[in-house]
Amino acid sequence: MGNQSVTIDNLSSVIKKGLEEYCDFTAEEVKQIVSEVGENVKNEIMEKAPVDTGAYKKSWRVTKEKETATSLSVVVHSEKHYRLTHLLEKGHAKRGGGRVAAQVHIAPAEASAEKQLLEKIERSLRK
Repeated sequence: MGNQSVTIDNLSSVIKKGLEEYCDFTAEEVKQIVSEVGENVKNEIMEKAPVDTGAYKKSWRVTKEKETATSLSVVVHSEKHYRLTHLLEKGHAKRGGGRVAAQVHIAPAEASAEKQLLEKIERSLRK
């Protein structure tokens, strides 16, 4: 805007233009933060995932679910071993009786992601 003089007649258009610029800037910042946090969550899950052959641990991916001009949604998932995630995370009954203990590795990463996302967005918007 600079030294431009604003009359009452064009005040609303100047305010609208400023808000659109701010919206574009913040949308790009938030998209970048969502991508970063998605990668961090994937890495944290891979780090804490149980290892038998290593295939489950290596199967974690971050996928863009939906992207618009103002938002981005990503999903962190196990690409090939998605059927195992709830069994390992929550534990399960054995065929002959008894239970297999839970190996919690997804829930802590999810909680960490929520905290990281909020902190990074707040920090970014304060600039």
